Amino acid sequence: MAVFEPKNSGYRAAAIAMFDGQPAMRTLGIVIVRLAPGEVELAMLHSPAFTQQNGFVHAGIITAGLDNACGVAAFTLMPSEADILTVEFKTTLLAPARGGRFVFKAEVVKPGRTLTFCEARAFAEHEGKTTLIATMTGTLMAMLPRAAAHATRGD
Repeated sequence: MAVFEPKNSGYRAAAIAMFDGQPAMRTLGIVIVRLAPGEVELAMLHSPAFTQQNGFVHAGIITAGLDNACGVAAFTLMPSEADILTVEFKTTLLAPARGGRFVFKAEVVKPGRTLTFCEARAFAEHEGKTTLIATMTGTLMAMLPRAAAHATRGD
């Protein structure tokens, strides 16, 4: 894995604040376990409220964890004035989401000025084993202030 230098010296506090500002993550009980420039590990405990008809955690819940992991990892490398938005992702489901705890690990593959490409993996912890259950590739966009662009155009 590449080692990245954050553009924002306060990236940790900024990433945590961004994450904490998401009611969806609180609803799902997803928490930050580890955070470093260009990478993150999130975790979530099983809840029957998140299951589908066969008792597995719903693919949409797993995808939400993966998407958020990509977003946090990408955000750690963005400038302090940036916000973030997902513009594309692909999820591959590899095994049923069965377990007591789920872990979402993401890392930046290629950071850019506007777009950042990430990869993520979801793991289920079940009966003493850890199983890779899903992967994601995602592209995230740095949303930068537009004040300078408006001033230049005379808006």
